[in-house]
Amino acid sequence: MTTTFPDVSISTERLVLRPFESADVPAYTEMMNDEMVTAWTAAPHPFSSSDAAKWVGRTAPAERREGRGIVFAVTEFLTQRLVGTVRLHDTDWRILAARAEYTTAPWARGEGYATESMLALAQWLFRDRKFERLELRTAADNTAAQQVAQKIGCISEGVLRNAWIARTQTEDGGWADIRTDLIVWSLLPEDLEGVGEQLADAGGYASGYRDWR
Repeated sequence: MTTTFPDVSISTERLVLRPFESADVPAYTEMMNDEMVTAWTAAPHPFSSSDAAKWVGRTAPAERREGRGIVFAVTEFLTQRLVGTVRLHDTDWRILAARAEYTTAPWARGEGYATESMLALAQWLFRDRKFERLELRTAADNTAAQQVAQKIGCISEGVLRNAWIARTQTEDGGWADIRTDLIVWSLLPEDLEGVGEQLADAGGYASGYRDWR
């Protein structure tokens, strides 16, 4: 029998982390065609509406159903607008560990949304699902992703040399592949102690998840 995460939504003060819906396809398509997303992810480029529909309707639900992880659409609580995504994958149910990824829409950057959603995800994973380790990997030059990892309390464990292919824009407006290192970060349950309160004091945004259902 396959072990899976429950089909849930997670709420914070400003955000709702929920399963993707068909109505998310246009906003998700737009987000995945952003230059920063193209540069740092392995998503197809250009990213078509059919790519988005496949992700929303098949790939993301299968991640949870087949026990590999879980994918959340991150939306603003007040407007319901798609802020980004957070995802758990490469889940090891024996050692209770998983790897996280996150993507933020260009209009939502600088608001602390990535940090807020990742903190809520980590708190849910550790407190509700009783996991023991969360891992993140960030490209060496992706400073924004590294800042999110640091803000939620992650510890840098080392570098995977030459382990990722990022993309850079060429003079003619195209994209070229470039090899890069990956920084490995880990988060354990004890690393979260006090992190939410510190973030709330420093930035004025939410201290983590409020509830789930």
